[in-house]
Amino acid sequence: MQLPFVDFIFREGGEFVTRTSKEIFSGKRVVVFALPGAFTPTCTEQQLPGFEEAYDDIKALGVDEVYCLSVNDAFVMNAWFESLGIKNVKALPDGNGAFTTAAGMAVQKTNVGFAIRSWRYAAVVNNGELEWSGVEEGKRDNASDDPYEASTPTRVVQYLQAKRDADAAPTETKEAVPV
Repeated sequence: MQLPFVDFIFREGGEFVTRTSKEIFSGKRVVVFALPGAFTPTCTEQQLPGFEEAYDDIKALGVDEVYCLSVNDAFVMNAWFESLGIKNVKALPDGNGAFTTAAGMAVQKTNVGFAIRSWRYAAVVNNGELEWSGVEEGKRDNASDDPYEASTPTRVVQYLQAKRDADAAPTETKEAVPV
């Protein structure tokens, strides 16, 4: 599955910078993990720090970059990353929710005052194509729970290791059958 083509708006050096999803994902193998919101408990205490901690392991398994996507603007994402001392994982601010909506991962979280947000997931993207995804179960609007099992750094590393091992396994050759 090809990823949606959208613009992401970053804030760098006091300026707004626009990059397309094509620029971010083309010609690279990346991990993207999405979460409901910056500064929220699970995202702040587990998910973002967990991916930062697993960054070197993920990169060693053939990934070029790791991105954290949230339906938050660049100011919020930058402040959140700074507050947590994140140095390796890159922020991917989806402030308008364009990518999240086009990817079919948008949910309403009006029950907690968030409006539109992303359902929690992690994905391996290879040259703009979805290679693998771990989507939390029960995707729905106004969920009262916040599952975090399928999209953990551990699950991503497990997939990457299994893929590496499968790719390295010798292919079985079949004997030629006489005609």
